[in-house]
Amino acid sequence: MRVLVIDDSALMRRVISGAIEHAGGMTLAGTARDGLDGLEKIRDLSPDLVTLDIEMPRLDGISTLRKLRAELGDRAPVVLMCSTLTRKGSNEAIQAMHLGAADVVLKDIASVQGGAAGFTTELISKARALISARRKARPADRPAPCAKAVRHRDGWSPDRVLPGAVEVVVIGSSTGGPPVLEALLKPLPADLTAPIVIAQHMPALFTESLAERLDAECALTVRHGANGMPLIPGEVVIVPGGSHGKIRKTVRRLQLVVGDAPQAALYRPSVDELLSTAGETCSNRVLAAVMTGMGEDGAVGAKHLHELRATVLAQNEGTCVVYGMPAAVARGGNADAELPPEAISEIIARLSKSNADRLRAA
Repeated sequence: MRVLVIDDSALMRRVISGAIEHAGGMTLAGTARDGLDGLEKIRDLSPDLVTLDIEMPRLDGISTLRKLRAELGDRAPVVLMCSTLTRKGSNEAIQAMHLGAADVVLKDIASVQGGAAGFTTELISKARALISARRKARPADRPAPCAKAVRHRDGWSPDRVLPGAVEVVVIGSSTGGPPVLEALLKPLPADLTAPIVIAQHMPALFTESLAERLDAECALTVRHGANGMPLIPGEVVIVPGGSHGKIRKTVRRLQLVVGDAPQAALYRPSVDELLSTAGETCSNRVLAAVMTGMGEDGAVGAKHLHELRATVLAQNEGTCVVYGMPAAVARGGNADAELPPEAISEIIARLSKSNADRLRAA
């Protein structure tokens, strides 16, 4: 795997290059000091993956990404953005993923200067997962996005997803998640009869930027979660990054509980916690979807929901940036169906008042 590092900071170029050279299975193809230099070296070196800084002179990361996609399209290397943990950095990182970047790694200059290994460990882990996914399924091998047929559990039908039969929709996603969430939510009508709660693996500032973007793009109201927030039908709540989101029920309605427990959970927010507590609170009246992402977060929660006979959907392999989380659900036998995002969106859309009126009139 050949990696090109594009960053205007000599320190970051040195840190990232060193991590790549010491990681097995990776080769440093070269480095570049800004976007213009980077585009030229991409043409000359044909790397498999590019780490791309966002803030750079001459040509910044967002502009570089636009030019790269316009010039090479699906033949472009995998792009892993490097972003600072600031409001501006979070907004631009969300924008970069909608322009085709596969994921984002946070760079904390003070931490890097102090020798902390968290940044390079995350970078190498994500780089390996993204390249592995690219090698398994090149874009030309992927099914057409409109393809609905993937895999259904014998005897399962979308007809079981009806207004009144679902009390809450819970969704988990990670690597490649933000653009997929937008594709899933944008077609949904504003009159859904159930709330939607999403756990996306990202820091809090990034999940806040994600909620703001989705709220602007969708008919549904999208809010950034807070402890005790009521879950209202027809609204979407994004669990704050760095915390866990759990579903609980008061006397009158569902609410989101945001906190640090369990401390041992690998990811914050934990998809397992979201799905499991939805099942504990609403039993089989849950519709869950586990979308693209590294690792296996969501597999335990999906198993719990499956045992309760709730509906569990998994994103299909051909449309995932990384087929890790959905694969773990499917491998455990806990997915009622494996579907592309637009098909999952169509199933959620069945939970609308207009759909209920249509069914009553039929």
